[in-house]
Amino acid sequence: MGFLGFLIVGLICGTLAKMILADRAVGGWLASLIIGVIGALVGGWLGSVLFDVELGGFFDIKTWLLALAGSVLVLFIYTAVTGKRRA
Repeated sequence: MGFLGFLIVGLICGTLAKMILADRAVGGWLASLIIGVIGALVGGWLGSVLFDVELGGFFDIKTWLLALAGSVLVLFIYTAVTGKRRA
């Protein structure tokens, strides 16, 4: 997957993670992008370590699931460490 595809996956998965954890949603679209990209990296790493599954192409379902799971985990950890939550 190319760099632009990785950014698009990150933005979409970061936004979905913020929708899933609505009480922990912080920031705007840039925050969603950063959470999603870091989440995709974390999800890909955890997938390869725990399940021996790596990120695939843009249209591969395992890429989206790993990126979404990683984004939710990153958002949860971020808000637990910083204590920032939506008012």
